[in-house]
Amino acid sequence: MWQWPVQGKVISTFKRNTVDRKGIKIAAKEGNSVKAAAAGKVVYSGNGLISYGNLVIIKHNRTYLSAYAHNRKLLVKEGQMIKSGQKIAVLGKTGTESPRLYFEIRKNGKPVNPIKYLPRS
Repeated sequence: MWQWPVQGKVISTFKRNTVDRKGIKIAAKEGNSVKAAAAGKVVYSGNGLISYGNLVIIKHNRTYLSAYAHNRKLLVKEGQMIKSGQKIAVLGKTGTESPRLYFEIRKNGKPVNPIKYLPRS
């Protein structure tokens, strides 16, 4: 069901009890496409959450959400239906010192380790 949102190197892994490690950080080239890891509906597209920069959140079903942070440019709007693999943002470094994507999967509102859901690369 899930696919990698961007090709790059995982530079920070999930740690449930660490505030800024509720997801993974993937270093990649600024300007690369950020793609939806699964189909769903955009429930947030903006930069109102402190330390996430330009952020997209997609609700996939009653159980799962995914979040994509630090984008240079957002390409989707709230309420928009998204296909798996659809380009949703342009990778950037908003709210961080180097180009990266912060990617999170939440199951029933709780962060889970995205690596366990993504295909082996």
